Amino acid sequence: GSGVAIKMAQPCTGGGASVAAAAAPEFTLASCAAALEAALGGRDGRVWFKESSGRNLRSRDWIAPRGALSKLYPQGQVPGELIERLLSEYGHRLYIRSCMQTGAGLVIHLDHPALFQQVLSNLPLYTRPLKSVLPKRKCVILNCAPLQGSRGPESLTINHLRTILLADHLAEVLRQQGYVVRAVPNLQQNVGVCKFLRSFCVNWTSSPETVSDDRKVSDFKKILSKSVYTECGQLDTLSNQTCLTPKQVDYKVNLRLFLKEKELEGYDTNLNVALVQEETLRQVAELQSTVLQVDAADQCTAIHVVGCEEEFQQQKIDVLWRILSSETDRVTQRHLVCGPVRTTGEHSHLSAVQYFQFRKSQMLEASVMKYGNIVQGDSWAEIINNMTSAVIKFELLATSHRNPLNLDLAQGVNISTKGTRSGAFVMYNCARLATLFDHFNNSVEKGLYPRFPEISQLNFPVLREEGEWLLLYNYIIPFREVLAQITHSMSSTKDIHLNVNSETLCKFLVNLSMDFSSYYNRVHILGEPLEHLFNQMFTRLQLMKGLREVFHTALGTFHIPPPSQL
Repeated sequence: GSGVAIKMAQPCTGGGASVAAAAAPEFTLASCAAALEAALGGRDGRVWFKESSGRNLRSRDWIAPRGALSKLYPQGQVPGELIERLLSEYGHRLYIRSCMQTGAGLVIHLDHPALFQQVLSNLPLYTRPLKSVLPKRKCVILNCAPLQGSRGPESLTINHLRTILLADHLAEVLRQQGYVVRAVPNLQQNVGVCKFLRSFCVNWTSSPETVSDDRKVSDFKKILSKSVYTECGQLDTLSNQTCLTPKQVDYKVNLRLFLKEKELEGYDTNLNVALVQEETLRQVAELQSTVLQVDAADQCTAIHVVGCEEEFQQQKIDVLWRILSSETDRVTQRHLVCGPVRTTGEHSHLSAVQYFQFRKSQMLEASVMKYGNIVQGDSWAEIINNMTSAVIKFELLATSHRNPLNLDLAQGVNISTKGTRSGAFVMYNCARLATLFDHFNNSVEKGLYPRFPEISQLNFPVLREEGEWLLLYNYIIPFREVLAQITHSMSSTKDIHLNVNSETLCKFLVNLSMDFSSYYNRVHILGEPLEHLFNQMFTRLQLMKGLREVFHTALGTFHIPPPSQL
């Protein structure tokens, strides 16, 4: 643009990157954005934007577009002294190499060698989940509504499976963040469902030793018989509106009156009178027993994970629990609701078990076509099972749980590793990394390559291929922040509804797989066994270690075992 002003921070080149990175703190995109916004004094909306496309990353890492700057400065021109101050105050901490005004706006180039050094020398800081520094211990009671009752695996629908897999994913994410998670219901009597869920590596609570809820249910009945919210009189009129007979209904409880008196908001406005059966009281009793196992000093949240078709019933149980127990005063109840699954194709009426078997047969067929007759035996059975589990989890969780999900169950739908949006594609690229390191280790054993050196001996400025910076900047550096986004709405208590952004992590893994695949197909990481090429090979392998850790940690939140071979 006209009148371009360039101000350079002190650059780090060659071995100097090691010194700069050692002295500088952990780098996060969130802290970088906050500092840059503060430096320009943007108050009414964002000024700075992180670049992510390969094309734009060739020329800049951050941009404050001229349109946004024009609201703060005449003609969008930032005063030179402000740029000088930005560089002097934040240059070292934010790894800024240069800041310049262009026709597009104010652009920042980061010090790539220093950031490669900092991040790849401290991979656990960037690739392991960040445990929240909690002021007090937090406990979550995760109530998975489709697992309530004594339904067998054959009665589980694909809607139910979506809800169960979301609950399992949320449980693992919360545990990684430092929460104490207690899952209900206990499935100790439901061997069939437990076995089916193990096909997805879901190990739901199923301990054999459980205290009988009979006494608690009896206590609840006494409370309801005396409660001002229990309506007396004939049950015939209301039971005619349901499939329940009067004999099955123990109590008729006025929930609307309770909600009005307690001024509780966010519940369905149609909540009125609940017809309470003993089975409902047993659900409340188990929730209550679980709360009593939580330390009184802990902050406690109960999350009801439920399909939209059962949401209304779950809200009734929520309010009934409040009526029956004073313990709920210290429990925040939230509802995580899954939208419906709409199936099309000739297999559109499959149950959850049949859906798993259908996808498994497709995965087996695709594997035989690709690898031939070697696809047999226990090890291949495990690979096929894990790949099927991954495909289904991505199918059901890569769409926001709030939205309806359209699922094509036609015979001809391709679920192989060629489909770039599928869980199979993610697993395939994770397996490529495993194979890469197997090849490297075998070559070391054969004496072709030396053993991996100390990280301090690596010379990171050799990482100049544009795909390398893109992989570090778009995936390794922001990974922890992506994990934190999954449960971002946990901190808000304004609404009884909770949103979990599992789809963010699915899309992150798919995009990572596409960019890694593009890089891997273009660049030979394991080069000729020549001494002058070893440093570049080792620095690239260190970058690949970072990607492998990201894959493994992310897949771990879905309980997807990372594949060890193609």
